[in-house]
Amino acid sequence: MKSHCPYCALQCGIELEGSAQTPALVGDAGFPVNEGALCIKGWTAASLLRHPERLTSPLARDAGGALRTVGWDEALRRIVDAVSGVQARHGKDAVGVLGSGALTNEKAYLLGKFARVALGSASIDYNGRFCMSSAAAAAVRAFGVDRGLPFPLEDIPLAEAILLVGANPAETMPPLVRYFQAQRKAGGALIVADPRRTATALSDALHLPLAPGTDAVLANGLLHVLVRDGFVDEDYVRARTEGFEAVRALCAAYWPERVERLTGVPQGDVVRAARLLGQARTAMVLTARGAEQQAQGVANVLAFVNLALALGLPGRRGSGFGTLTGQGNGQGGREHGQKADQLPGYRRIDDPAARAHVARVWGIGADELPGAGRSAFEMLDGIGSEGGVKALLVFGTNPAVSAPHGRAIADRLARLECLIVSDFFLSETASLAHVVLPSTQWAEEDGTTTNLEGRVVRRRKAFDAPRGVRTDLEILGALARALGQGDGFAFESAQDVFEELRRASAGGPADYAGITYERIDREGGVFWPCPSQDHPGTPRLFTRRFPTKNGRARFHAVRPAGPAEAPDADYPLFLTTGRVLAHYQSGTQTRRVAELVEREPEPVAEIHPLLARHHGLEAGDTLRLSTRRGELRLRVKLVPAMRQDTVFVPFHWGGVQSANRLTNPALDPVSRMPEFKVCAARIEDKAVSAAESVERGVA
Repeated sequence: MKSHCPYCALQCGIELEGSAQTPALVGDAGFPVNEGALCIKGWTAASLLRHPERLTSPLARDAGGALRTVGWDEALRRIVDAVSGVQARHGKDAVGVLGSGALTNEKAYLLGKFARVALGSASIDYNGRFCMSSAAAAAVRAFGVDRGLPFPLEDIPLAEAILLVGANPAETMPPLVRYFQAQRKAGGALIVADPRRTATALSDALHLPLAPGTDAVLANGLLHVLVRDGFVDEDYVRARTEGFEAVRALCAAYWPERVERLTGVPQGDVVRAARLLGQARTAMVLTARGAEQQAQGVANVLAFVNLALALGLPGRRGSGFGTLTGQGNGQGGREHGQKADQLPGYRRIDDPAARAHVARVWGIGADELPGAGRSAFEMLDGIGSEGGVKALLVFGTNPAVSAPHGRAIADRLARLECLIVSDFFLSETASLAHVVLPSTQWAEEDGTTTNLEGRVVRRRKAFDAPRGVRTDLEILGALARALGQGDGFAFESAQDVFEELRRASAGGPADYAGITYERIDREGGVFWPCPSQDHPGTPRLFTRRFPTKNGRARFHAVRPAGPAEAPDADYPLFLTTGRVLAHYQSGTQTRRVAELVEREPEPVAEIHPLLARHHGLEAGDTLRLSTRRGELRLRVKLVPAMRQDTVFVPFHWGGVQSANRLTNPALDPVSRMPEFKVCAARIEDKAVSAAESVERGVA
């Protein structure tokens, strides 16, 4: 049975073998994205299908506060009673929904419809707000549409130079690395901008070790050199863009010597990187979470878009600007209505024409559709406040670990009148819930996902789920019926949901109208936009025009503001967070796979040996790392390639090991992305033994 990996946005092709009791998988050599290659997470994914900790019955909290097994009828009754009661007392928007970029397109679509039709609530958002929101907002502003990669992965080896900003695919997306290897083998140059010299930059790549939070400064400095040295594609700029003169004037102030002082990147390397890009006949600029998960994430991305536009890259084969989507369906998950401000097809919820179109598909009046709700963090942070949500339904995400200032968010979740979680393991968030619903995993259900290229692919049901487990589509349908809204949720299959999604997306920026299950099977995936069944799909965007009102891409003059919380005398270091090879997101899945836990059993603090010596630390010691929000105790890993002013901590663990207990909830003013990637921190002077590694507990 051919399907796709449940982890990252590559959506690598796999083939499932064996039985539900002894499942196994291999890479699908026929799928063009990975050609049979998988990372260690993909190879071990089947072990979770029959894991002993798998949830197979609903759980509900009893009078004593413990979660106990209940039947589906009782679980659904409790949810409906709680939801109805909260809305009667506090209004429709008092019930919130939090979705996920891990959900299939069908689930994401139906979740948005459920919130707005069955609940009548504006309070819906998803965990992609913590992942792709800055990149998405910037792409819409610059190009008129957001598709992570507006070109297929096969174009990467054609680029003579690539600038990779804040990305470490060697650990986060290992099968992607073969494309960069092919690019290097063909003689291409790879430039990696990252505070750490990661595994991706350990080859002969040019590494630009910028200080956390200085991404836009670096981009402006690179553009300064391109302008100064005559590398701007003036014909392209005149014919296909607008707004360049303001950017040209602004970047004049970012000469290489100044950029070195502000970023820490040697001025010679700034000039070298710019010239590698400028002299290349084909080039790419690619950003990821390092630049995007900041309180100025949108500005950072726009600054690098300026580079690509000045060089005339978007729309040319082997060239372009793109962002590396993270979650498995991070692309499709933000297209079909589970974002606070969007309707299916990537339509804006405040657009009267969009509202009218979707309302017709849903069989309601446009005036019945709620307006835009709060972003994910704002909804979570507002729990317990006037006008905040009082009940929350969570599907496929674990905000107790993944949200910034995590300890405060966990406290707020615990104060909800009712928390309902649908998951297949008892995550840190599920352990706080009043009702927990056991849901199917990826190999037990049908559906589609959209990978980072915009390629819509199919996941196929290979095995029956354990008895007592239901799909999220079945759960949403049952809840809608119990709420008296069953007519709009009478779907027999995931394919039926997809057929409605096609109609709802028709004519929108993310147009799936011409995509069918049969076409996906026949063609191995279809690229959106695809407005009709005789349309070939669109692997490459922007070849002739941009989907803006005047057909031109837009430059934006970016004046870097710096991080929301810079190091100072009390907290003199930068803390930045990220991923490691063996784990994924909040670790709900990977921390239950023995091979992965053995490889990475706990989070460690990566620091430079000189910083360690300054604090009397050696490799394997336990340090106390603190920010203004909390404190963790972590083992020390010495990394000579680290910046001496920066500490790196992975975020895949919960509880007293959660890096997001330290991160800053400052939000980007446009995307509402929290500033995960930079905050002020300090190492306490006294090293402690492993036996003392217990959280002190900082308010």
